[in-house]
Amino acid sequence: MQYDIVRILVPAGAAFVIGMILTPILTHYLYKYRAWKKIPGKTALDGTPAAEFNYLHEKHEVRAPRMGGIVVWGSVLLTIIGIALVAEFMPSASILKLDFLSRSQTWIPLAALLTGSFAGLLDDFLVVRHAGGGLSLRARLAIVVLLSLFLGWWFYAKLGVTAVNIPFGNPFEIGWLIIPLFVAIALAVYASGVIDGIDGLSGGVFASVFASYALIAYAQNQIDLSAFSAAIVGGLLAFLWFNIPPARFYMSDTGTMGLTLALAVTAFMTDNLGGGIGISVLPVIGALLVATVASDIAQVLSKRFLGRKVFRIAPLHHHFEAIGWPGYKVVMRYWVLSIIFAFAGVIIAILSLR
Repeated sequence: MQYDIVRILVPAGAAFVIGMILTPILTHYLYKYRAWKKIPGKTALDGTPAAEFNYLHEKHEVRAPRMGGIVVWGSVLLTIIGIALVAEFMPSASILKLDFLSRSQTWIPLAALLTGSFAGLLDDFLVVRHAGGGLSLRARLAIVVLLSLFLGWWFYAKLGVTAVNIPFGNPFEIGWLIIPLFVAIALAVYASGVIDGIDGLSGGVFASVFASYALIAYAQNQIDLSAFSAAIVGGLLAFLWFNIPPARFYMSDTGTMGLTLALAVTAFMTDNLGGGIGISVLPVIGALLVATVASDIAQVLSKRFLGRKVFRIAPLHHHFEAIGWPGYKVVMRYWVLSIIFAFAGVIIAILSLR
């Protein structure tokens, strides 16, 4: 057991160190090539100008580059490659068994992380190139749907997942409906990526979420998956070091698209496959992500059917800014809440292990 903890913590520490080394190099080139939005401002989900958001944030959008998510997935990828090289060229080190890339546990979440991240990187490139607007929302959603359809099919056809575990109850058999369920969860989690809106917010929240799943996977004896999740936490902490106000860069889509897809996969990996309830506790562990999506939906529906807004600005964290909270207060309170919800989700998940 003690040795397994080392196998989990070493990748996390390695990803953090690699991220700290990688960031100054990355930011040098991001600033050199002015990798930020050329035209500030956003539109709301209903297509109208986001006037209050633009008043609060449009100047910030052109002060720091995008693509900071490269630090996260780049740290994870370099950690995997580094450990593999050590095992290959230093046979004596192979006894440590630190290589956590395995077909049964981590190939799928890593593929989801990298595929989503590269799709997001394309969007970021289009945003910063001249006055480009990036991929349309429809195009980004199409990418998420296509990827999640394939991943959902993989869970159903290749891994034989046909049920969702229920806390303290029997598994709920849904058969092939596991595929549309994965698509729905992937879309919902991707929609929560808009939490990347205040310096330091997304990094802290996602770190708490993936740390929770690292603990859940460890309790299920999925050590490789736990190490993968921990490596993401290490990369997120390195990102967060440079994203604390004033942020050196923004995570943007190359971070949020990859992380949200990897999170959806990890939730499924820690559910029926691991004898746990990884899907059921996702709304608890990711409660702030849920609140982010719910506030956006409530805002759109209220404006459409009632002709008025529920919040000054949606999503919710920007509403708190609009009513006078400083950005750092919003971020730190979100960090506190994300840790509390993480604890709650881990406790429920471990008590429900089969």
